[in-house]
Amino acid sequence: MSDTYYEFGTAAERWDRARLFFEAREYGTAVRILRGLVAEHPGQTAQRLLLARAYYHSAQLSRAEAELREILERDPVEHYARLMLGRTLERQGRADEAAPHLRMAAAMAGELPS
Repeated sequence: MSDTYYEFGTAAERWDRARLFFEAREYGTAVRILRGLVAEHPGQTAQRLLLARAYYHSAQLSRAEAELREILERDPVEHYARLMLGRTLERQGRADEAAPHLRMAAAMAGELPS
């Protein structure tokens, strides 16, 4: 498919399309759509978070990490981004770096240490 298809429509239509591809586990296609949306609206957390999730599920872990760090730089209490960053770091074999993020995400969720 050409890139024209991904650029077609309003931002809302492309957002809906990206979510459909993500839900269908077509993560690469979702990434192609979401990259454009994030470039157009860099301050919108939902689009950037879905892009990070699509990167994570398509094993583009360094890209997922970069998106998650960008979210957390702007909003340090974004619980799901904190959890995802911890999981992304774990998946890269960086458990020591992941641990504080996972502890913080658990605390934000109200989970008590055992």
